[in-house]
Amino acid sequence: MIQIRRIEPDEVPAAKRLIYRVAHVVFNDARPLEESMAYGESNGWLKDMNDIQQTYFDNDGIFLVMTDDDQLIGTGAIRKLEDKICELKRLWLLTEYHNKGLGYRMMQELLSFAREKGYERIRLETDAVNQKRAVEFYKRLGFYEIPNATDDEDILMELPL
Repeated sequence: MIQIRRIEPDEVPAAKRLIYRVAHVVFNDARPLEESMAYGESNGWLKDMNDIQQTYFDNDGIFLVMTDDDQLIGTGAIRKLEDKICELKRLWLLTEYHNKGLGYRMMQELLSFAREKGYERIRLETDAVNQKRAVEFYKRLGFYEIPNATDDEDILMELPL
């Protein structure tokens, strides 16, 4: 049975592994998964997850996991970006669970949380080249692109709540 709930502190390593596992496929990483994970950790790719309590829960946010029975299959989080604006982070779902409406279910939980907290806008940053499916998903939900002040290939998107 699929459930969405708040992450437990002891689940952070499994959540990180899930994100690295999905990213490994999405970004067509040629390295072995373990090597890619070690590289990502040494470069602080998921450093926001090192202290979930401070980064998310103490920052007017939440970090959710999706499980299928006892198996972790997805993650999603929100944290405060600035007054009345939150940021969507760490929305990842194992590829074998794609196209089942589960990403949509996770987004509905996160958007409900954001509205209950009084946020007026939600923003996200994503890779427009390697995450085209994600960009299309966000557009279907009503997100639109906003200007990005950096020169990287990531795009910023926003949704009024």
